[in-house]
Amino acid sequence: MELLESTTLAALVEVLLAQNNIPGLCIAVVHNDEVACKGYGVANYEDNISCTGDTLFDIASCSKSLTAAAAALLVDDQKFPKVQYTALMSDLLPDDFVMPDPTYTTGITLEDVLSHRTGMASHDSSYMGIKSSNPDTPKSITRNLRNLKPAAPLRSRYLYCNQMYTVATHLIEETTQQSFADVLQERIFNPLNMTSTTLQPAATQAKGWSDRMAKGYIWENNTWRSLPPQNCPEAQGAGSVISSGNDFIKWVKALLYHEGPITDKVYHGLTTLRSIVNPNGRRLRAHTTPAIYAAGMEIYYYRGVQVIGHDGREPGFASRFVFMPALRFGAVVLGNSAGAGQAATVIIRALMDEILGVAVEERPSYKKESKAKHVAKNTKAPQTNKPNQRNKDRDYWNPGYRHMTLQVKDEHLFVDATDRSMGFTLTFHHVKDQTEYTAILTDEVELTDEAVEAEFVFKDGKAIKMGLDLEPTIKELIWFEKFNTM
Repeated sequence: MELLESTTLAALVEVLLAQNNIPGLCIAVVHNDEVACKGYGVANYEDNISCTGDTLFDIASCSKSLTAAAAALLVDDQKFPKVQYTALMSDLLPDDFVMPDPTYTTGITLEDVLSHRTGMASHDSSYMGIKSSNPDTPKSITRNLRNLKPAAPLRSRYLYCNQMYTVATHLIEETTQQSFADVLQERIFNPLNMTSTTLQPAATQAKGWSDRMAKGYIWENNTWRSLPPQNCPEAQGAGSVISSGNDFIKWVKALLYHEGPITDKVYHGLTTLRSIVNPNGRRLRAHTTPAIYAAGMEIYYYRGVQVIGHDGREPGFASRFVFMPALRFGAVVLGNSAGAGQAATVIIRALMDEILGVAVEERPSYKKESKAKHVAKNTKAPQTNKPNQRNKDRDYWNPGYRHMTLQVKDEHLFVDATDRSMGFTLTFHHVKDQTEYTAILTDEVELTDEAVEAEFVFKDGKAIKMGLDLEPTIKELIWFEKFNTM
């Protein structure tokens, strides 16, 4: 396709690869029934393996479009008359879907879940990963909702919540009595001949495709650091679909042309406008309207033309897809570093301008956006006196966030929470009166640091509670009660 053979596009991609520290990218497009795909850079830096249209990437939150579609197919299936967008989740999952407040339990519908308007905070640090002695499952994630605090009234605002998409997969599994992976395979991948798409990196490896899988990278100390594949069965539905440019463009084409399982009715359900993503409209890009979330996709207008799509980010990977129904055009950009996210936005905007016939001099010039330096929040100047760590180290428990063990490491209070889905450690720095601390939260994979507020409550000279600012949207600390394991 001429669109991908443009020297202007090639030059832009090369600049983006260099300036955003991206090892490799794949771009796939569909226009007027013609499909093309092209790879740039490397999928594996150490072995110098080129990125191609068949290179496999973790598409991260772009997976949500598939989760929403799987739910939409059940809505459209006469075998499951109870599954409707307006059906209450507590009716569909009466034993499992219980919120901490009955207003939510008796109010949240399937379309609330799919459009991020349940009012539930993300609570991404609450679920336990595969390294845990008691890892979470979609069912346990659903049942744990009753222990987690919402951040806003139902349908009052858009609040992105990964775990609600995992809850949707629990509903899908309970309804069909199949695994979510099998539902995707039978209802979407097989009909669309998506022969290289799987759920979870482990499934990709089991098929013998490890050599096709792009390595995820982080730019660190002027070089790329590779990351291990992230298997997150406890967070299925929110991400973890593995696909290639050649395969995922088939999904975009199906949405664009209503092919295979995507009937007109299914498409309408997926693209009904439901939740305004950014009501104040700040930081809008030129010629772009605010986005409205539908189901697994958001919708906005660019230069007066409707655009539908989603983006995704997973440590070491970033992705984006869009399609423009009026112009019979769609595009996918997949990359193996976080910088690919910004690059995807620029590339897709350039492709849309080309399809729209925008004169070159009228197109926005690309300027690399400066990366915001990390500013630690909730930090207070630590006192110089050495804190008394006595009577603090031991085990703490919160029903929603489960167990945390506080210990002393290198003269600091320390928590190892790497058994969680998004693993981290906490290193405590004393601030005031043996009760106030700043805890440095270090991401296990990306090794980035964030400062969070921490506080201890004492009784009779002994710590009885530990509060951590692990979910900023609820504007209060998560409180863990101390218990004696002896």
